Amino acid sequence: MRFIWVIIVILLIIVELITVQLTTIWFVVSAAVSLILTFYSKNFTIQVLVFLLLGIILLITTRTTLLNLLAKYRYKKNINYLLGMKGQVVSPILKDKWGEVEINGTIWKAQSDSNLSKNAYVSVVEISKNIIIVEKEN
Repeated sequence: MRFIWVIIVILLIIVELITVQLTTIWFVVSAAVSLILTFYSKNFTIQVLVFLLLGIILLITTRTTLLNLLAKYRYKKNINYLLGMKGQVVSPILKDKWGEVEINGTIWKAQSDSNLSKNAYVSVVEISKNIIIVEKEN
């Protein structure tokens, strides 16, 4: 029975590495628990029940939280590369209203301490949530 659980763990790890959806990872954990359970119980039905119940419980209770944490990390990691980059205003930016800036072909919401007209060249000096803070290029 241990051999079966080892194969299941390996296959589920491969599936998770291919899909990266944080779905099968919980079943990897539950299969590992079932593998450990083989040292204490030879009843395959109990092992399968533990595998299924634990996997489903872990999936339901922790997946959303982990996805949210990873999304925050990815967001911070991905948007920080904009700091110092140059762009061009495509929608005028007023002091109290955001406009839009194009950087490397992508349009971003942007704010500035000064009014910036369309086609002005700017650089990113700060990032606040999903809005970039820009200043006019000299």
